[in-house]
Amino acid sequence: MPANKSASHRSTVGFARLLPWSSLLLILGYGLVLSLLISNSTKQSALTQQQDYALLLARNLNHQIYRRFILPTIVGFGHVELKDEVQYHRLDEVIGFTTMGLNIQEVRIYDLDRVVSYCTVRELVGLENLAGVAVLKALEEGKHTFEFTTDEYSLWDIFRSDPDSVILKTTYPLRAERDLNSEGLEGPIIGVVEFTQDITEAYKPLISYQWIIIITTLVSSMVLFLLLYMIMRRVERMNQERSVEREQLERELHQSEKLASIGRMVAGIAHEIRNPLGIIRSSSELLLNKIKPENGQSEVNARILGAIHEESKRLSQTMHDFLDYARPKQPKQETVDLAKVLDQALVFLESECAKHQVTVKRKYSKGLTMLGDKDFLYRAVYNILTNAMQAMDEEQPGTITVSSRVSDGKIELIFEDTGVGFDKSAMEKLFDPFFTTKDNGTGLGLAILKNIVSSHQGDIQLNNREQGGAMVRLIFPKL
Repeated sequence: MPANKSASHRSTVGFARLLPWSSLLLILGYGLVLSLLISNSTKQSALTQQQDYALLLARNLNHQIYRRFILPTIVGFGHVELKDEVQYHRLDEVIGFTTMGLNIQEVRIYDLDRVVSYCTVRELVGLENLAGVAVLKALEEGKHTFEFTTDEYSLWDIFRSDPDSVILKTTYPLRAERDLNSEGLEGPIIGVVEFTQDITEAYKPLISYQWIIIITTLVSSMVLFLLLYMIMRRVERMNQERSVEREQLERELHQSEKLASIGRMVAGIAHEIRNPLGIIRSSSELLLNKIKPENGQSEVNARILGAIHEESKRLSQTMHDFLDYARPKQPKQETVDLAKVLDQALVFLESECAKHQVTVKRKYSKGLTMLGDKDFLYRAVYNILTNAMQAMDEEQPGTITVSSRVSDGKIELIFEDTGVGFDKSAMEKLFDPFFTTKDNGTGLGLAILKNIVSSHQGDIQLNNREQGGAMVRLIFPKL
């Protein structure tokens, strides 16, 4: 079951991590395609305007050529013959005047046989192989066409922001005009006019506009991605926190079940062991008091009875530890001065400290009041002081320093010793029940201590001092 939960959690976390990046690719792809469509649509619209303008120019050319050249030439010469220098020069003046200042690069006129009869580039006059499909379409169908002769007019060439040139070629059927009363009727085709315009300067702003759209879309996409990424990171952190909380609850539930089992077991055997153990302890103590060491045999008996008495006391204490941990009691809620609790515990341990050459430095202040159970707090303090004293080297003097600090509505008791300190490799297990580093320990001392502190809404911290030795911090809410 835990393996399935772990695999499910890893799958969820993996999906949460993958989602922002897949979303980034989706957003960027969608944004890029959308920006290209919008920018190209805008460019098409602008180029359509250029085509409309070119169509007006073509119609104007048709009108000017017919009114100012063909009709006067027929009246003056009887027919149009562009091989005549006078006629050619006159047509050149009409076209030059009409296209002046319009960025017209070249103008060609094809006759009905698709031969170049006029061109602003004189060398091309008379050539027969220059007429393309557009000229043929204009002659046969009477339709005009537009052609962009540039590599820039492509969806994929949009990223070239500075095109060298953009040329618009317009091919328009040259017609004879009817009189004003023939409105709506087109005259017969008498040739084809073809001209090219340089629209590069009008085209460059379109490229710039495309870049603006693309960059704006990409920036918007990145902002959206960052927002989504932050949301997903927060969701991931919340999932991790909930996972940690769930695991903690599962461990606590498992621990509670284990404690319940221990409690039931201890309760079942407590009556079977406590009464005989009490009889053994009291009987050994009575015999030990009555025996008189008159001979060697009595001394041996005294040692045996002493060992029985001490072991019965130790076993009795072990039973009490089991019962206290398996069935913790709710602490009383009364005013307690921690300074007085410390004084009481240190007075009781004075003889033991002197025996082990341990000096106690009292640096705690008075009036450390809080709500709690005096007996429980005394036991917690006593446990810490006893452990500190036992951690000292018996062959060298040691020091235990007890200090206090009050801040932010909290009381902090600090116990420091010059012993061997905590084993770093076992720091995470020190509060686990039945875990001990002592040869004759039950492994319940720190576990009971933590239960007492937690039942008073407090906190306990274990560390090693930089100078050597252990440091224990107890933190309680101040009254």
